Amino acid sequence: HLPWRFLQFLLLLLLGVSSAAQAQVNITLGSSLTPQGPNSSWLSPSGDFAFGFQPVEGNTSSYLLAVWFDKIPEKTVAWYAKSSQDTPVQVPSSSVLRLTADGLLSLRTPSDGEVWSPRVPGAAYARMLDTGDFRLFGADGKAKWETFDVPADTILPTQVLLVGQQDKVLRSRLIATDYANGRFLLAVQSDGNLVFYPIAEPTTKRIYFTTTNGTQVNITSAGGVSMGDFFNRATLDPDGVFRQYLYPKSRKARSVWSLQWTVVSSIPQNICQAIKETNAGSGACGFNSYCSFDGTQNQTTVCQCPEHYEFFDKERKYKGCRPDFEPQSCYLDEAAAVAKFEMTPINGVDWPLADYEEYSPIAVFRNELEKATSDFREVLGSGASGTVYKGQLQDEHATSIAVKKIGKLQQETEKEFMVEVQTIGQTFHKNLVKLLGFCNEGTDRLLVYEFMTNGSLNEFLFGDARPHWSLRVQVALGVARGLLYLHEECSTQIIHCDIKPQNILLDDNFMAKIADFGLAKLLRANQTQTYTGIRGTRGYVAPEWFKNIGITSKVDVYSFGVILLELVCCRRNVELEIADEERSILTYWANDCYRCGRIDLLVEGDDEANFNIKKAERFVAVALWCLQEEPTMRPTMLKVTQMLDGAVQIPTPPDPSSFISSLP
Repeated sequence: HLPWRFLQFLLLLLLGVSSAAQAQVNITLGSSLTPQGPNSSWLSPSGDFAFGFQPVEGNTSSYLLAVWFDKIPEKTVAWYAKSSQDTPVQVPSSSVLRLTADGLLSLRTPSDGEVWSPRVPGAAYARMLDTGDFRLFGADGKAKWETFDVPADTILPTQVLLVGQQDKVLRSRLIATDYANGRFLLAVQSDGNLVFYPIAEPTTKRIYFTTTNGTQVNITSAGGVSMGDFFNRATLDPDGVFRQYLYPKSRKARSVWSLQWTVVSSIPQNICQAIKETNAGSGACGFNSYCSFDGTQNQTTVCQCPEHYEFFDKERKYKGCRPDFEPQSCYLDEAAAVAKFEMTPINGVDWPLADYEEYSPIAVFRNELEKATSDFREVLGSGASGTVYKGQLQDEHATSIAVKKIGKLQQETEKEFMVEVQTIGQTFHKNLVKLLGFCNEGTDRLLVYEFMTNGSLNEFLFGDARPHWSLRVQVALGVARGLLYLHEECSTQIIHCDIKPQNILLDDNFMAKIADFGLAKLLRANQTQTYTGIRGTRGYVAPEWFKNIGITSKVDVYSFGVILLELVCCRRNVELEIADEERSILTYWANDCYRCGRIDLLVEGDDEANFNIKKAERFVAVALWCLQEEPTMRPTMLKVTQMLDGAVQIPTPPDPSSFISSLP
């Protein structure tokens, strides 16, 4: 193997092409092109490619500066010029492209002057090569600039994409006839992987990737055909699929192949399926839509809208869908939200990234759970209301489960059992633990949950090793979205009443799921508060629990504020054994650090968090808002999620006046 630094590229190999040198035609200084003049393009020696003005389909008065396959009737574009704002350069028929006397290639219009130039002076001549590359050469015969170095959405044989150069990436079109930037980007990252991104968040959200073999990605072998008999290109298409196309070139190939571009390879082979394996924003077809294949040989992605939704733009379907009805008010004030929606299943469609899903817990017999848990042998944990055991269903997937066995049946535990079934049984959200079934047989009360591979947040956060910052952020956002669903999106508003690390579970992808609804309170429509005895856990309960006032969803907001600080700092809220008394109660200490501008003290020794110190400061500010003693001063969970996401500005939080009241 060559040294790693020599392996950092993506190379398309052209197999079977003669290496014999071909005479090149020089384009001299002073030469020019006009869209509708006798000279509108410069051809390569073989005539395979042209560089010049290409009319924009559907707009006869507008032209692209482009490179295209000139011997193909469709004049397929392989490259087009982009402005400094990364938008396609489209000009009127009166425009002129000139290789000036001082060796500068310049495109000018009568109204705007120069609209495009490589800004590389001193060229002695130019050439359109038979590879499809247009180059400017210096007097020494060395290339000073070439179109291969600034690709658009297509690469050609012998073209190279260098690692880590963000200006040398492929960017999809919006649609085939609209050269504006689309939703997908292809790059080669520093480890040699070919990576695809949705444009909304190109640095954080991979849609899918294929690993190289350490040297190159070869996409040119096509069932043993001679590549010299075909035109060849690889394009990042508007649907996000990177496809290799062949078009018959020789007489031999034309006698066998259809006179059209044919797909011979695709990455990925099924983008709809590939996106299921990731968490990449709006998916292949944009928000509120779903994708399928059209069944043709080229397997074009088809975007569709669910019933009662319509495309934002019928010509540009990858932009996604919107409701064709007027949405209800969202109740952004302090009053509880009233959700009015219905879950409508669509046959044959999978929504892998949806926040919501519909299911119903089923009744099961005790003897089934005895078998599943090997007679309640492996204990996962225990609490005041009962013990949780690990089990495995006798189904085709051998599904792992967690079975909560309610302790001695009393009036209070019976009530908690019924609340748990009633509450979690009507919730459908990815950030809430799923209740698979229950047993209400004689004196037995058992609840069957999906098994959470990574245990509780308590174990995750307060173990020997400090969890990665990115995972802590993911957990914080997940818990916030789960609470938002309970407070504002359920048909019946639910106050959990016992948000703490032990009641937040983590699946195999460290997705946070809120659990243990035994103390939860359900509010009727238009009811915003309730009266009840003190509930919750030391260090996480809101001050109003100790006052003779109604309880609202803001008690959960308070508890979330405590957990958010614990996630930032990787320590418990109350650690009385700490020698420094000022640091023993995290909420006090975090407030002091925030006021002094020393958030770094809260994440001392945490390199990841220090690198993201601005986000850490934002999270602390959100937590301090959640910890306000007066419930009406605390934000709703909708506002909390917006602040955590950075979607809204966060005012400086007031100094919370009473943390100690949460420590009964």
